[in-house]
Amino acid sequence: MNTVKRGLAMAAAIFILAGLLLSLPAKAQSAAPDTAAARTLTKRLVGDYGYWSRYQTPPYGAAQIPYKKLTHINHDGVSLNGDGTLSVPDGFLEPALIRRAHKAGVKVMLLLVGDFMALDTPGLMDTAMSNLWTFMSEKGYDGVDIDWEYPQTAPQRRQFFALMSALRSTFPSPTYTISADVAPWGGWGYDLKNVEPLVDYFNIMMYDCAGPWTDDAQLNSMILWDNSDPEPWECQPGGSAQGAIKVFEGAGVAPEKLNMGMPYYGYVYLNVSELWGVCPNAAHTRDGNCDDYVITQNYGMFFKQRINKKGWETFYDPIALVPYMLRANGRPGFATYDDPSSTYYRTWYSDWKRGLGGTFMWSLDADYDGQSQDLLDAEYAGSLQPTE
Repeated sequence: MNTVKRGLAMAAAIFILAGLLLSLPAKAQSAAPDTAAARTLTKRLVGDYGYWSRYQTPPYGAAQIPYKKLTHINHDGVSLNGDGTLSVPDGFLEPALIRRAHKAGVKVMLLLVGDFMALDTPGLMDTAMSNLWTFMSEKGYDGVDIDWEYPQTAPQRRQFFALMSALRSTFPSPTYTISADVAPWGGWGYDLKNVEPLVDYFNIMMYDCAGPWTDDAQLNSMILWDNSDPEPWECQPGGSAQGAIKVFEGAGVAPEKLNMGMPYYGYVYLNVSELWGVCPNAAHTRDGNCDDYVITQNYGMFFKQRINKKGWETFYDPIALVPYMLRANGRPGFATYDDPSSTYYRTWYSDWKRGLGGTFMWSLDADYDGQSQDLLDAEYAGSLQPTE
């Protein structure tokens, strides 16, 4: 893209974003977290929190989480084994997390991954539920979030329903909350019609449209679908917040049972110099994709420091309403990410324009720079009830 086209794209994006913000209710436009802090969330705001972030630089743990800006926390790190036992890694247990969250009125969910298909063996589901009940009741968890990526076959579909049924029987509503992380394209394997009554809500993982598995520079997470994408099959269906909502509502899921996902991270294509540009190495890789020439970076410690700095220049896709970066000197380098503006608008669009039950993000630590969390501030502000 030449300089003139870049300038036009930026101007168009600014014009559209300004128009969108002007169309919001007056109070919704006020995204300042300081003035919003005293207000109460009426939408869910769920934060995924991996135990390992306590050991990162900068460290992020129970002492850093701003609980008043959340309604739920998914505590990640435990997996379910094929014999029905739980694998709890060293360093996972964090009593202060649950204590501080409960003091602030925030529920803490156990985010669970594992060998769910193994539970199809007679007796193992009961064993797993018994072990899960003991662990959760002893530690004080308020529910379970299932992250199964992804049930697709007929046996997996049956097992997903069996798993959610067993969880609901073991952890009855309203005392316990049950949720499931689901792909933005939906999918037959989730058996949404029969599973919906069993869960409190679904978390739509609306990200990873970009990544090493593409052969060109995609946008990580569009809000509205940009038909300029030359290879829509790399992300469609459900390739935008707008499209993912259509997928799940079309499957009969009530909007209030949906949380829209927010990426606090993005991808850097090292050998591409424009949006939709093809990775030169893709013609020679075994899988035909960009592979090692795409790396993952977090907002707080990478993208935030490079917004129109350090040799990078920021642009907005005027249709998708998300930012991206290019090298200011024209050399290879394309970065797709979300900033506070796109996070705020994605939240407002999902919660209030489309009436979803809330939002969530991957992950709580990823926008932390040691002092602030710009994306969480924006998501929280966008979650507040707009008033005239």
